[in-house]
Amino acid sequence: MLHKVITPSFLLASLFVIGGMYFKSTTPRQCGAITDYDSIFVLTGDERRIPFAIKKMREFPHADLYIIGAGASGLLNFERHAIIESGSKSTYQNALAIKKIATEQNLNRIVIITTEDHINRSKYLIQSELPATEIIACPAALIGMPPAKRLERWATEYIKYIVTMFGIKES
Repeated sequence: MLHKVITPSFLLASLFVIGGMYFKSTTPRQCGAITDYDSIFVLTGDERRIPFAIKKMREFPHADLYIIGAGASGLLNFERHAIIESGSKSTYQNALAIKKIATEQNLNRIVIITTEDHINRSKYLIQSELPATEIIACPAALIGMPPAKRLERWATEYIKYIVTMFGIKES
């Protein structure tokens, strides 16, 4: 009787759910230690990221700010100097853009700001491109979002993370 309950599809679904719970539970909830002279990279793509970065920059006025991604080109009247890269259109392309900047600037420590659902995969991709660089995660919370939408975003990022771990970086 028990072997009928534990089918391969039930086992895979259970492993997927448990893995998703682990994925979410291992996500940083707050910023790592940022110093006033760090280089902060903000990944565009969600309206929460730039305002969160602006708030952080007020705390660290001497930190260098880099805004990375396709959404960066629409930034006007930004309240402080930022280096803007607007050519990358995916998280992997963001990682490549960050690698180029970090290599040119000889950075051995960087801070990554993105939303909490996106931070694990972003950090994984950037770390794979810059293995000797210390990467500090600084997640922006998904506030003001309906629970169903939040669950959908977490599930999507979890699936993308799994795909990325199998070597498919453009997902």
